[in-house]
Amino acid sequence: MIDTGRNAALAGRPEGLEQLRELVESAFGALHDASLKRGGPVAPGGPQAAVAAVRRILDGDDFLADRPSARRVTDLFDAYAHWAADLTHPSAVSRMQCAPTAAAAAAELLAAVLNQSLHSWESGPFALELERRLIGEMASWVGFGEQASGTLTPGGSISNLMGLLLSRDHALRSVGGHGPGEVSQSGLLGLGVRPLILCSAAAHFSIARAAGFLGLGRDSVIIVPVDDRGRMIPHEARRILDGLAPDEVPVALVATAGTTDHGSFDPLPELAAIAADRGIWLHVDAAYGIGALFSPTLAPLLDGLDRADSIAFDLHKFGWTPASSSVLLVRDEQHLRCLSQQAVYLNPTDDEAAGFTALLGTSMQTTRRSDAFKIAASLLTLGREGMGAWVDACHGQARYAAARIAAGTDLDLVAEPLLSTVIFRCRPPAGAAPAADASAWNSVWNAAVRRKLMADGRALLARTKVPGPDGEPQVHLKLVFLNPTTTEDDIDGLLADIAAVARELATTAPGADGVGSGHSD
Repeated sequence: MIDTGRNAALAGRPEGLEQLRELVESAFGALHDASLKRGGPVAPGGPQAAVAAVRRILDGDDFLADRPSARRVTDLFDAYAHWAADLTHPSAVSRMQCAPTAAAAAAELLAAVLNQSLHSWESGPFALELERRLIGEMASWVGFGEQASGTLTPGGSISNLMGLLLSRDHALRSVGGHGPGEVSQSGLLGLGVRPLILCSAAAHFSIARAAGFLGLGRDSVIIVPVDDRGRMIPHEARRILDGLAPDEVPVALVATAGTTDHGSFDPLPELAAIAADRGIWLHVDAAYGIGALFSPTLAPLLDGLDRADSIAFDLHKFGWTPASSSVLLVRDEQHLRCLSQQAVYLNPTDDEAAGFTALLGTSMQTTRRSDAFKIAASLLTLGREGMGAWVDACHGQARYAAARIAAGTDLDLVAEPLLSTVIFRCRPPAGAAPAADASAWNSVWNAAVRRKLMADGRALLARTKVPGPDGEPQVHLKLVFLNPTTTEDDIDGLLADIAAVARELATTAPGADGVGSGHSD
């Protein structure tokens, strides 16, 4: 075996490629062994066992001690694979985190070996043009025209941040004599107005964080009420806008296409009409819901998307590519001018004029990996129909799970799924919950069921809070289906496991054995 310590080689050189071949074979072995030994979606033992596994591999606190060896690297591979959450397992239904296609994974390896970047032409000529072409293709998906542009980002939170950055500069361009893009140059000081962002109560937390990052403050986010499925109520948005003071400037109306819990879609046509009437930027967070675009059945949920000014979405959710694969699209490339940057050592004007153009002016990043490569690989192997078929499969799984929950006696369904998430809670056996505080007991018990399943390595579930009959938020459990290969038998087995653990824990007070300890919120 080639020594990867003092004889470590650069991956792209002949000796490095040989070393890479051997290491990839070791990695394949680690993946194969882990799939056989793990036994579930995650290894059993819970947090303490995972911490102990890392300490064993890294020899305590001094893992960079001068003892480099190939054995330590392959041990690291084995441990990483063993303790990874297996996203292909049918009981891994906790996160909007998909297993990638084989083509995307292979592209990720090639991208790592070649290590291209997008901040200058000579850092990645093909990678630059590939992203440009892919952005144009994705803009056509959502109905944008030739003036559209965009960029790939490290995640949906950054895509939302960028969308709101553009909306901030657009909305404040005429305040205090600013021209387009000048707010990013001169700042917010002395504007004499209060910029505001409107979003629903079900919007992603990254919207409020973005407001803080942009100097607007989290308090600038105005929450618009939602209906019982978490969808923004348009007339409530209009009412809020009607009530703004003269010095309050709406920077953006943020719609969500695919909320993290119900998978709900805000009514885009109505919100687009409000935004157009008021001259307000419409940003759509479609990080999860973009998958509906590929399904003939679900695509109407995204009607009106083409009227947005900016759209954020992820293809490491419904897209089956490795993270990160997030996208920001803008209907008019002129709005990216606030990001323009001329750096004499990266994109000098004479090089740009000669066609040696970079993507420095479309991103918040300088060095940036070629995420378009793995996305293109996945799209080329699946095709649009294949993407739609996989989305429909996941939607069908959610509907099947919901029907089984509704028909049974152990679990309570909250609502019919709109996309691929299912919210429910375990129903306590008669007499298990104390009459005096049944609501709090139920929340603690449901949270304990989830932790027990994870610690045993049997299932990975998500959790959320949904108002109960008394209106108070209560802990509920959530299934997220993003694996198109999951079968109905798999779902039946998962639900049976959940019910069995719920019955087991209902016989003891949650927390008595440490399983249910901790807060319920």
